[in-house]
Amino acid sequence: MTTVPSPAADDVVALRQADMKAMAAAAKTISGMFKDPASYKAAEFRWAADTIRDRSGVVLSEHFASEAASPQSKAMPNILEERERFDRIANDLRDYAVALDAAAQNNPGPMPASMRMKPGEAMGGGPLGTHVRGEQELSAMAAEHAFHLMLQTCTTCHARFRAQ
Repeated sequence: MTTVPSPAADDVVALRQADMKAMAAAAKTISGMFKDPASYKAAEFRWAADTIRDRSGVVLSEHFASEAASPQSKAMPNILEERERFDRIANDLRDYAVALDAAAQNNPGPMPASMRMKPGEAMGGGPLGTHVRGEQELSAMAAEHAFHLMLQTCTTCHARFRAQ
């Protein structure tokens, strides 16, 4: 018996793909400002961080709350089998975005050196690494470090839960 995707499943897939594209564009905006700190604009940086924040966490988890069989989807079925892990990754993504928003809010002028990683600073994390625990630890690190950890969170999720 062949499974025919329902219109509702296709709608969920389209919505989550739109959210993923918005988050990727937002990450590209932030990345550009770290590559060229003179281009930093706190309002744009916050908008990008908030775009990611608003589409991650519970919102992202709910996009994958049930199996949405669709040829348009690259989501793997193990999301449902590893629900806790997926939800934790979605929440980590939100936490990093919240930290980036706070950094922009606290630095309305030019990008200060304190937002940048220092040469030789260990990245931590990684696809198999652990995430930063706690708001205090996140707020103490450079925004660029939180950004790299956020990107590693995306990589970790895609490696585990997205068909290539």
